Amino acid sequence: MIDSGELLAWYAREQRDLPWRREGVTAWQVLVSEFMLQQTPVARVEPIWRDWIARWPTPSATAAANSADVLRAWGKLGYPRRAKRLHECAIAITTEHGDEVPDDVDVLLTLPGIGSYTARAVACFAYDQRVPVVDTNVRRVVARAVHGRADSPASVRDLADVAALLPNDPDAPRFSVALMELGATVCTARSPRCGLCPLSVCAWRSAGFPPATTPARRPQRYAGTDRQVRGKLLDVLRGNPTPVTRGQLDLAWLSDTAQRDRALDSLLVDGLVEQTPDGRFALAGEGD
Repeated sequence: MIDSGELLAWYAREQRDLPWRREGVTAWQVLVSEFMLQQTPVARVEPIWRDWIARWPTPSATAAANSADVLRAWGKLGYPRRAKRLHECAIAITTEHGDEVPDDVDVLLTLPGIGSYTARAVACFAYDQRVPVVDTNVRRVVARAVHGRADSPASVRDLADVAALLPNDPDAPRFSVALMELGATVCTARSPRCGLCPLSVCAWRSAGFPPATTPARRPQRYAGTDRQVRGKLLDVLRGNPTPVTRGQLDLAWLSDTAQRDRALDSLLVDGLVEQTPDGRFALAGEGD
C-alpha cells in the first residue's frame, strides 16, 4: 500500500504551480486542460491554455467560436483533431447540459472526445469525487510501489488497483493528483529520482529495482512522418486569413509529393481542412 499521509505531505511541499489546479478554476477549464495535456508536455500546454481560457472561459463561448478560430488557437499543440473534438464537446455541453460540465462519469463519457481517463479526471479534479484516475504516471507508480515491477502495461485491473489505494476521506481527490504528480516528477519512466521519493515503502526498491520484463517502448518519431507534413500544411492555413491555393500548400513540403498529397487528403477527411468552390483550401469553418 501507499501511505497517503506521506504522499500528501510531499505534495503539499513539492507540487507544481499549474494554473488549472488553482482555486476558482471551473470544471470546463479543467476539462480543457485535460484535452490539451493528452500526449503533450505541460510546458507547451500552459501558455495556450491561458490564452484559450482568457478568450473562451465557458463551454458556450467556445461553442460560439468558429472551427477555424479554434484550430488557430490550438496552435502547435499537435494532434489537432483534439481541438475539433473539444469544440464539439463544448457545443454538446452548451446545448444538452445548460453550459455546465456534467459531474457524472457515465454522462461525461457520452460527450465528444471524452474517454475513460478524461471523464474520471474531470469528476475527480473538478468535482472532488472519489473516483480512480489512471494515466501512465499513476500506472507506473502503482506498478513500482505496490507490485514491485519497473513498469506495467495498461490492464483492466488498473482502476481497481488505484481505487483500493484511495483514502476513505475528503483527501481522496488530492491523493489522486499527488499520485500523478509523483509519477510525473519523481517516479519517472527513464530516470526515476528515488532519493527524492517520499514513500518509505516501495516494493520495487525493496526488490532491488528489478528491470522491466517487457521491451521499452520506442519514442514516437516525428521528423519526416505524415504528422509532420500535416502540421506544415496546417501552419500555412493558420497563417493565412483567407483560403490558399494548392501551389501555396505545395511549398510547405517539397521532398515527397505523394506524402504531401496523402497528408492533405487526411486533413480533408478529418474535417480539419475544407476545399472552397474555386479549388482553394482553408481551415474548416473559415467562412463561418
